[in-house]
Amino acid sequence: MIGRELKLIGGNANPALSREVSEALGVDLCRVDIGRFRDGEIRAQIQETVRGADVFIIQPTCPPVNENLMELLVLIDALERASARSVIPVIPYYGYARQDRKHMARVPITARLVANLIETAGADRVLTMDLHAGQVQGFFNIPVDNLRGDPIFSEYFLEAGLSREKSVIVSPDVGGTVRARMLAERLNLPLAILEKRRSQDGGTVKVMNVIGDVEGRHAVLYDDILASGSTIVRAARLLLEHGATDVTAFCTHGVFAGDAVKLLSEAPLKRVVVTNTIIHEQAEKSDIVDYIPVGEHLAKTIRRIFEQKSVSHLFPHS
Repeated sequence: MIGRELKLIGGNANPALSREVSEALGVDLCRVDIGRFRDGEIRAQIQETVRGADVFIIQPTCPPVNENLMELLVLIDALERASARSVIPVIPYYGYARQDRKHMARVPITARLVANLIETAGADRVLTMDLHAGQVQGFFNIPVDNLRGDPIFSEYFLEAGLSREKSVIVSPDVGGTVRARMLAERLNLPLAILEKRRSQDGGTVKVMNVIGDVEGRHAVLYDDILASGSTIVRAARLLLEHGATDVTAFCTHGVFAGDAVKLLSEAPLKRVVVTNTIIHEQAEKSDIVDYIPVGEHLAKTIRRIFEQKSVSHLFPHS
């Protein structure tokens, strides 16, 4: 292990997060030139030696998803050809994760395709956070560390002084029950679940029912991805109709697609709390959205991976 060196590279997807991780680790970001040819093709050059180093690339594949994904693949290939000892993409937000199964005939499993692309490009390991579906880890034939968000949100909950006596954790759908239960158990709070049914094309939510008691309680909606915001808004209204005193939303990845910020600002929500795995300029300026920094958490995990120590010691997976 003599001479092993940890190096960091930040892509263009979330430069602020890259700097945050760099400062927390005390490791400077490598100099890298990433640009475009006139026809739009991505070009990249690592401007310092990485030979024999363990290199971590910080690049969430957030919107524009295809641009950021392709940039990640190009960087992995560049590092492989520059004789890096290992290449570990840090993908806090894994784009295409919701396309994890065939829910109707003749559709792709794109989450698996993306895993194949990352692996084929030369990645030796992947570090991500709150995957939409746990089975995405199984799409890789290399180690995948999937950090949970509930320790981060439970810390925020306690620091914000939210009441344990009058709160309830709410999963916005049955599929997110396990995730919501982890936060509820960590905070020793009751759990409620919203049952929703979508149209056959996977679009409009048709029916939502409340399973559990929310009356007289502060409802905390907990989900992994906030995209259009429509499900969160519909859920908030339903919870208030069932007697909740107010509603806060905790979501790990704030995509804020389309007019989501405007929709959420006009909704009966007390607060929307997301992590900075993705930074959305409009959401960052909004009065209703709070960002929780995760750079230090990622930095601790990167350090343990580099030192070949247990990651679950910091962020338990079970």
